[in-house]
Amino acid sequence: MEDIKTLEDLNRYQKKKKRISSLVMLTAFLGLILTFFLTMMMGNYDLSVAEIFRILFGMVDDSTKNYIVIDVRIPRLLCCIVVGAALSTSGLVMQSLFKNPMASPSVLGLSSGAAFGAALAMAFGVGGFLGSVMIPGMAFIFCFITMFTVYMLARTKYGVAKTTLLLSGIAIGAFFSGLVSLLQYVVNTDVLTNIVYWTMGSFANCGWQSFQLVIIPVFVGLLIVALSVKELNLISAGEEQAADMGVNVKNVRITMMIATSLMVGGSVAISGVIGFVGLIVPHIFRMIVGPNHALLIPLCILGGGIFMIVMDTIAKSAFAMSLPVGILTALIGAPFFIYVMRTRKREIWD
Repeated sequence: MEDIKTLEDLNRYQKKKKRISSLVMLTAFLGLILTFFLTMMMGNYDLSVAEIFRILFGMVDDSTKNYIVIDVRIPRLLCCIVVGAALSTSGLVMQSLFKNPMASPSVLGLSSGAAFGAALAMAFGVGGFLGSVMIPGMAFIFCFITMFTVYMLARTKYGVAKTTLLLSGIAIGAFFSGLVSLLQYVVNTDVLTNIVYWTMGSFANCGWQSFQLVIIPVFVGLLIVALSVKELNLISAGEEQAADMGVNVKNVRITMMIATSLMVGGSVAISGVIGFVGLIVPHIFRMIVGPNHALLIPLCILGGGIFMIVMDTIAKSAFAMSLPVGILTALIGAPFFIYVMRTRKREIWD
């Protein structure tokens, strides 16, 4: 932080931060649009910018090109944006709620819990009465169960113990991962193949139906979070201070747990388990614009979308065969996890 000695220095510093934040927001917005259209051109069947726009405006009679763009690439990219936004925002909320920089859906076991719920629905049709929403419905239920369990294990009369929170998340996540492995052992070969590939995290099977399935729970979750900006800012500064300012910390925490479960459950239901997105993206933007959630939430939505599109494009294009995107995010996320653990020890364990 700059050396601030006078009120004029403070005003100048605040104006500078505002300009930087506005520039970052604009860059992220334009970056998402640019990334979306550039990646729409890329693939086994390359298309030019002119062809893309002609297809979008219905000026191309080629059914193959129309199918590739309208029915394959656009819904896949939209799913990448929605899932990236959901996982990034979920990580941001969890880090603020528990005041721990390591908190994220994958680290605290939420992704594993949601994965078990979705795998259960895939394997045995559990929740089949829900029709087309049985998989995201079961993913949401088990995601919420996981978060509630981890929270209750880490809760003490003095608040949430950070060390216990991480260890509980790791233990519960391992437990649900074991249950997913058990399901893989007992189901038939066709279902086994689907579950194994799905647990690696991939957008290969995402179409318009997947997008329609995920957009509602994720939108509701994002809306709940966006309406709680003030409360999140106060809670991240300190629960006692937030309570003194009139914030019902317990109610906010429960509401945020529901919102996070909606976002993570919906994401896992269509893309499988994609780890570390909720750890990487919020940290990057927090280092740039600071802790204000009014800026961090839209940046996580935009940045999460960009990150996921880029990762998916690399996973399907940079290797001899298409690689599940969850493998790539794990390879990148693990070193980032170690970096955060080494540089922010006091915030993690104290």
